[in-house]
Amino acid sequence: MSPAVVPPVGARIRQARLERGTSLRALAREVGVSASLVSQIETGKSQPSVSTLYAITTALGISVESLFDARAFSPAVGASTPGSLPSFPHVLAAFAAGPGRRVGPLAVAGERETLELDSGVVWERLGRVPGADVGFLLVTYRPGGSSAGSGGLMRHGGTEYGYLTSGELILTLGFDEYTVRPGDAVCFESTTPHRYRNDGEVPAVGVWFVSGDVQ
Repeated sequence: MSPAVVPPVGARIRQARLERGTSLRALAREVGVSASLVSQIETGKSQPSVSTLYAITTALGISVESLFDARAFSPAVGASTPGSLPSFPHVLAAFAAGPGRRVGPLAVAGERETLELDSGVVWERLGRVPGADVGFLLVTYRPGGSSAGSGGLMRHGGTEYGYLTSGELILTLGFDEYTVRPGDAVCFESTTPHRYRNDGEVPAVGVWFVSGDVQ
């Protein structure tokens, strides 16, 4: 599966919101952002930061991991009517299998699914075993990139494990700050307020696992 055909994040958020009967303004109030920002995210005019993405998926009762899974839109959600988003290309139907879809056992480099978020963060899906509640990701923080665009801290469900392979990250965890260098590893409960940022001049790349990341 080429990364180019992974469903847009905003389109999948919009689908989940409509399926739950949540208005755009109600979602914005729950997340703590403007309705205009949610609209821009849904239409692809803006990409969410990592922290905003977690807040939205938590409010909608879906997992971040589910945003990688391609499902065909129902006609009510994906019909190409004036002012609405177009439906996914028919090629997506060939691999759509919902939350039970396996990614692997071999996920070939250059053919993996990716999500590009705001603030210079890219997630690349390294694999998925149905029934295993784990996000397995190659994460890249571009120079100046941060997990929270506003500079604030984020928190979400699950336990986080990370191993940095190149570059350098600053991890703010609660009231403490750590410099993470190649070969260093981190692990903590993701409910602890935290933020990653790359203050360097080269991308920071690492392998991350987030377990228990459903709601």
